[in-house]
Amino acid sequence: MAYDEARAARYDDAHAARFAEAGTAVTALLGLVPAPARILELGVGTGRLALPLAATGADVWGVDASEPMLARLRAKPGADRVHAVAGDFTTPDDLVEGPFDLAFVAFNTLFELPTQDAQVRCLVGVARLLGPAGVFVVEALAPDLTRLEQTVSALAVGGDAAVLQATRHDPTTQQVSGADLTVTATGEVSMSPWSIRYVSVPELDLMARLAGLRLRTRWGSWHREPFTPASTSHVSVYERGQP
Repeated sequence: MAYDEARAARYDDAHAARFAEAGTAVTALLGLVPAPARILELGVGTGRLALPLAATGADVWGVDASEPMLARLRAKPGADRVHAVAGDFTTPDDLVEGPFDLAFVAFNTLFELPTQDAQVRCLVGVARLLGPAGVFVVEALAPDLTRLEQTVSALAVGGDAAVLQATRHDPTTQQVSGADLTVTATGEVSMSPWSIRYVSVPELDLMARLAGLRLRTRWGSWHREPFTPASTSHVSVYERGQP
Protein backbone atom coordinates (compact mmCIF):
# COMPACT_ATOMS: atom_id res chain seq x y z
CA MET A 1 0.00 0.00 0.00
CA ALA A 2 1.49 3.33 -1.06
CA TYR A 3 1.16 5.91 1.70
CA ASP A 4 1.50 9.01 -0.41
CA GLU A 5 0.90 12.55 0.83
CA ALA A 6 -2.88 12.32 0.49
CA ARG A 7 -3.19 9.01 2.33
CA ALA A 8 -0.73 10.08 5.02
CA ALA A 9 -2.66 13.31 5.59
CA ARG A 10 -5.84 11.48 6.55
CA TYR A 11 -4.27 8.43 8.22
CA ASP A 12 -4.65 9.47 11.85
CA ASP A 13 -8.27 10.55 11.44
CA ALA A 14 -9.16 7.45 9.43
CA HIS A 15 -7.81 5.21 12.19
CA ALA A 16 -8.89 7.20 15.24
CA ALA A 17 -10.25 4.06 16.94
CA ARG A 18 -6.86 2.37 16.61
CA PHE A 19 -5.13 5.37 18.16
CA ALA A 20 -7.59 5.29 21.06
CA GLU A 21 -6.62 1.66 21.76
CA ALA A 22 -2.87 2.19 21.46
CA GLY A 23 -2.38 2.01 25.22
CA THR A 24 -3.62 -1.58 25.31
CA ALA A 25 -1.10 -2.62 22.65
CA VAL A 26 1.74 -0.78 24.37
CA THR A 27 0.98 -2.50 27.69
CA ALA A 28 0.93 -5.92 26.02
CA LEU A 29 4.21 -5.29 24.20
CA LEU A 30 6.06 -3.99 27.25
CA GLY A 31 4.86 -6.98 29.24
CA LEU A 32 6.92 -9.25 26.99
CA VAL A 33 10.35 -7.80 27.74
CA PRO A 34 12.22 -6.39 30.75
CA ALA A 35 12.68 -2.64 31.00
CA PRO A 36 14.39 -0.68 29.64
CA ALA A 37 13.91 -2.38 26.29
CA ARG A 38 15.36 -1.73 22.86
CA ILE A 39 12.43 -1.95 20.46
CA LEU A 40 12.06 -2.02 16.67
CA GLU A 41 8.76 -1.34 14.90
CA LEU A 42 8.35 -2.27 11.24
CA GLY A 43 5.94 0.10 9.49
CA VAL A 44 6.13 2.76 12.20
CA GLY A 45 3.86 5.13 10.26
CA THR A 46 2.90 8.29 12.12
CA GLY A 47 3.95 6.86 15.48
CA ARG A 48 0.71 5.45 16.88
CA LEU A 49 2.61 2.88 18.97
CA ALA A 50 6.21 4.11 18.76
CA LEU A 51 5.54 7.41 20.50
CA PRO A 52 3.83 5.99 23.61
CA LEU A 53 6.44 3.23 23.78
CA ALA A 54 9.24 5.80 23.69
CA ALA A 55 7.48 7.86 26.35
CA THR A 56 8.00 4.96 28.80
CA GLY A 57 11.77 5.23 28.41
CA ALA A 58 12.22 2.46 25.86
CA ASP A 59 14.83 2.91 23.12
CA VAL A 60 12.49 2.84 20.11
CA TRP A 61 13.47 2.50 16.46
CA GLY A 62 10.94 2.66 13.64
CA VAL A 63 11.26 1.79 9.96
CA ASP A 64 8.85 2.94 7.26
CA ALA A 65 8.98 3.24 3.48
CA SER A 66 6.69 6.30 3.39
CA GLU A 67 8.39 9.67 3.81
CA PRO A 68 5.01 11.47 4.17
CA MET A 69 4.11 9.20 7.09
CA LEU A 70 7.50 9.70 8.71
CA ALA A 71 7.18 13.47 8.28
CA ARG A 72 4.00 13.39 10.35
CA LEU A 73 5.69 11.28 13.00
CA ARG A 74 8.62 13.68 13.22
CA ALA A 75 6.25 16.65 13.66
CA LYS A 76 4.59 15.19 16.77
CA PRO A 77 5.55 15.87 20.40
CA GLY A 78 8.06 13.34 21.68
CA ALA A 79 9.27 12.39 18.19
CA ASP A 80 12.84 13.14 19.18
CA ARG A 81 12.71 9.96 21.30
CA VAL A 82 12.01 7.76 18.27
CA HIS A 83 14.77 6.85 15.82
CA ALA A 84 12.82 7.02 12.55
CA VAL A 85 14.47 5.31 9.58
CA ALA A 86 13.22 5.51 5.99
CA GLY A 87 13.41 2.28 4.03
CA ASP A 88 11.83 -0.96 2.86
CA PHE A 89 11.47 -3.32 5.82
CA THR A 90 11.70 -6.39 3.57
CA THR A 91 15.31 -6.46 4.77
CA PRO A 92 15.26 -4.67 8.14
CA ASP A 93 18.76 -5.84 8.99
CA ASP A 94 20.03 -3.66 6.13
CA LEU A 95 18.47 -0.57 7.75
CA VAL A 96 19.21 -0.86 11.48
CA GLU A 97 21.66 -2.61 13.76
CA GLY A 98 20.66 -5.04 16.50
CA PRO A 99 20.34 -6.50 18.92
CA PHE A 100 16.75 -5.68 19.86
CA ASP A 101 14.80 -7.04 22.80
CA LEU A 102 11.54 -6.69 20.89
CA ALA A 103 10.59 -6.26 17.26
CA PHE A 104 7.00 -6.00 16.08
CA VAL A 105 4.80 -5.32 13.10
CA ALA A 106 1.21 -4.26 13.83
CA PHE A 107 -2.14 -3.69 12.12
CA ASN A 108 -1.68 -6.08 9.16
CA THR A 109 1.41 -4.19 8.03
CA LEU A 110 3.26 -7.42 7.26
CA PHE A 111 0.64 -8.00 4.54
CA GLU A 112 1.87 -4.91 2.70
CA LEU A 113 4.96 -6.79 1.58
CA PRO A 114 3.82 -7.96 -1.86
CA THR A 115 5.04 -11.57 -2.03
CA GLN A 116 5.62 -14.58 0.17
CA ASP A 117 9.34 -14.32 -0.58
CA ALA A 118 9.44 -10.72 0.66
CA GLN A 119 7.56 -11.67 3.82
CA VAL A 120 9.94 -14.55 4.55
CA ARG A 121 12.97 -12.32 3.97
CA CYS A 122 11.51 -9.84 6.43
CA LEU A 123 11.19 -12.50 9.12
CA VAL A 124 14.73 -13.73 8.43
CA GLY A 125 16.01 -10.17 8.81
CA VAL A 126 14.12 -9.71 12.06
CA ALA A 127 15.54 -12.95 13.47
CA ARG A 128 19.05 -11.65 12.77
CA LEU A 129 18.31 -8.48 14.71
CA LEU A 130 16.90 -10.09 17.85
CA GLY A 131 18.99 -10.57 20.96
CA PRO A 132 19.22 -14.05 22.52
CA ALA A 133 16.05 -13.48 24.55
CA GLY A 134 14.40 -11.24 21.97
CA VAL A 135 10.85 -11.68 20.69
CA PHE A 136 9.06 -10.79 17.46
CA VAL A 137 5.36 -9.88 17.56
CA VAL A 138 2.97 -9.90 14.61
CA GLU A 139 -0.52 -8.41 14.83
CA ALA A 140 -2.72 -9.28 11.86
CA LEU A 141 -6.06 -10.51 10.64
CA ALA A 142 -6.81 -14.21 10.79
CA PRO A 143 -8.16 -14.33 7.22
CA ASP A 144 -11.61 -15.79 6.66
CA LEU A 145 -11.40 -16.90 3.04
CA THR A 146 -15.18 -17.16 2.78
CA ARG A 147 -15.41 -13.38 3.21
CA LEU A 148 -12.65 -12.39 0.79
CA GLU A 149 -14.48 -11.60 -2.44
CA GLN A 150 -15.04 -8.77 -4.84
CA THR A 151 -16.85 -6.04 -2.93
CA VAL A 152 -17.87 -2.40 -3.01
CA SER A 153 -18.61 -0.79 0.32
CA ALA A 154 -18.95 2.61 1.98
CA LEU A 155 -16.13 3.36 4.41
CA ALA A 156 -17.48 6.74 5.46
CA VAL A 157 -20.39 8.99 4.58
CA GLY A 158 -20.55 12.56 5.80
CA GLY A 159 -22.07 15.88 4.92
CA ASP A 160 -19.13 16.98 2.80
CA ALA A 161 -17.71 13.71 1.45
CA ALA A 162 -18.18 9.99 1.00
CA VAL A 163 -15.45 7.35 0.86
CA LEU A 164 -16.14 4.16 -1.09
CA GLN A 165 -13.90 1.10 -1.25
CA ALA A 166 -13.76 -1.47 -4.03
CA THR A 167 -11.79 -4.70 -3.58
CA ARG A 168 -10.85 -7.74 -5.63
CA HIS A 169 -9.49 -11.04 -4.31
CA ASP A 170 -7.11 -13.40 -6.13
CA PRO A 171 -6.92 -16.61 -4.06
CA THR A 172 -4.13 -18.07 -6.19
CA THR A 173 -1.70 -15.38 -5.05
CA GLN A 174 -3.45 -14.46 -1.78
CA GLN A 175 -3.64 -10.91 -3.04
CA VAL A 176 -6.41 -8.45 -2.25
CA SER A 177 -6.25 -5.30 -4.34
CA GLY A 178 -8.53 -2.33 -4.02
CA ALA A 179 -9.03 1.39 -4.20
CA ASP A 180 -10.53 3.99 -1.88
CA LEU A 181 -12.59 6.51 -3.82
CA THR A 182 -13.37 9.86 -2.17
CA VAL A 183 -16.15 12.02 -3.57
CA THR A 184 -16.73 15.46 -2.05
CA ALA A 185 -19.85 17.60 -2.04
CA THR A 186 -18.17 19.98 -4.48
CA GLY A 187 -17.67 17.20 -7.00
CA GLU A 188 -13.97 16.53 -6.41
CA VAL A 189 -12.97 12.90 -6.84
CA SER A 190 -9.74 11.22 -5.72
CA MET A 191 -8.66 7.60 -5.73
CA SER A 192 -6.06 5.79 -3.60
CA PRO A 193 -5.19 2.29 -4.85
CA TRP A 194 -3.74 -0.33 -2.52
CA SER A 195 -2.82 -4.00 -2.42
CA ILE A 196 -2.01 -6.56 0.26
CA ARG A 197 -0.83 -10.16 0.31
CA TYR A 198 -2.52 -11.84 3.27
CA VAL A 199 -0.98 -14.67 5.27
CA SER A 200 -2.88 -17.40 7.09
CA VAL A 201 -1.94 -18.19 10.67
CA PRO A 202 -0.39 -21.60 9.86
CA GLU A 203 1.54 -20.07 6.96
CA LEU A 204 2.94 -17.41 9.27
CA ASP A 205 4.11 -20.08 11.71
CA LEU A 206 5.89 -21.88 8.86
CA MET A 207 7.52 -18.65 7.70
CA ALA A 208 8.73 -18.07 11.26
CA ARG A 209 10.23 -21.57 11.42
CA LEU A 210 12.07 -20.95 8.15
CA ALA A 211 13.51 -17.82 9.77
CA GLY A 212 14.65 -19.72 12.86
CA LEU A 213 11.81 -18.55 15.08
CA ARG A 214 9.24 -20.51 17.07
CA LEU A 215 5.86 -19.58 18.49
CA ARG A 216 5.87 -18.66 22.17
CA THR A 217 2.23 -17.62 22.55
CA ARG A 218 -0.72 -16.34 20.55
CA TRP A 219 -3.57 -14.06 21.63
CA GLY A 220 -6.82 -13.10 19.96
CA SER A 221 -5.97 -9.40 20.30
CA TRP A 222 -3.86 -6.97 22.33
CA HIS A 223 -6.22 -7.67 25.24
CA ARG A 224 -4.40 -11.03 25.49
CA GLU A 225 -7.48 -13.25 25.39
CA PRO A 226 -6.96 -16.78 24.04
CA PHE A 227 -6.82 -17.25 20.28
CA THR A 228 -9.64 -19.54 19.13
CA PRO A 229 -11.10 -20.74 15.80
CA ALA A 230 -13.62 -17.89 16.13
CA SER A 231 -10.91 -15.21 16.41
CA THR A 232 -10.82 -12.70 13.57
CA SER A 233 -7.34 -11.42 14.41
CA HIS A 234 -4.25 -12.60 16.22
CA VAL A 235 -1.21 -11.33 18.06
CA SER A 236 1.54 -13.91 17.64
CA VAL A 237 4.70 -13.83 19.73
CA TYR A 238 7.78 -15.59 18.36
CA GLU A 239 11.15 -16.26 19.93
CA ARG A 240 14.47 -17.45 18.60
CA GLY A 241 15.24 -21.14 18.21
CA GLN A 242 13.77 -24.16 16.47
CA PRO A 243 11.20 -26.25 18.38
